[in-house]
Amino acid sequence: MEKRMEPADNEGVPDNSVIDVYQRHGATWATLRGERLAEGPWLARFCALLPAGASVLDIGCGSGVPMARELIRRGFAVTGIDAAPTMLKLFKCNLSGTPVYLGDMRELALGRRFAGLLAWDSFFHLSPLDQRPMFARFQAHAAPGAPLMFTSGDVEGSAMGTLEGDALYHGSLGSDEYRELLDATGFDVVEHVLQDPSCGHRTIWLARQRG
Repeated sequence: MEKRMEPADNEGVPDNSVIDVYQRHGATWATLRGERLAEGPWLARFCALLPAGASVLDIGCGSGVPMARELIRRGFAVTGIDAAPTMLKLFKCNLSGTPVYLGDMRELALGRRFAGLLAWDSFFHLSPLDQRPMFARFQAHAAPGAPLMFTSGDVEGSAMGTLEGDALYHGSLGSDEYRELLDATGFDVVEHVLQDPSCGHRTIWLARQRG
């Protein structure tokens, strides 16, 4: 889906509209997403920072394909969380027996820490206002040394994509603010690439909780 970041004039714009879109069109999204692992090299970087058999929290896990499925194939213990029941149903069908929770990431509070945190193509659906407090939630769920990988926009602002004709919100902070928030919550940036052409022009952050 094509989108361009624009300056944010109302940081609190998205409510539950993103969740509603995925609830209505989750099956279509999963078909469009497909099984191709274009993220493979980035997922390999993430996995290289994990001990064997480590626990990974997939935040905004969607259908579980292909990211969570690949993590499980590599021997990691995945836990998923997503706010759309449609996506949870797909996740359970694709990855039977893998724990998954229904919940809004903005209220993430599982009461345990994980060896790795992933918020791939999910975190960027939050408004800038909602993204800022997420870093404290990441920290509360990260074990010492845990990698955190997420996708964002390339500048602060918002953008609208579409899914089956419905508007789909994306938000972002600026790179400097992401670095400040990561540092303030104990994460060191390991790698950061703006609009990586080898990964669908995603802007990607890989950080690690200080041990």
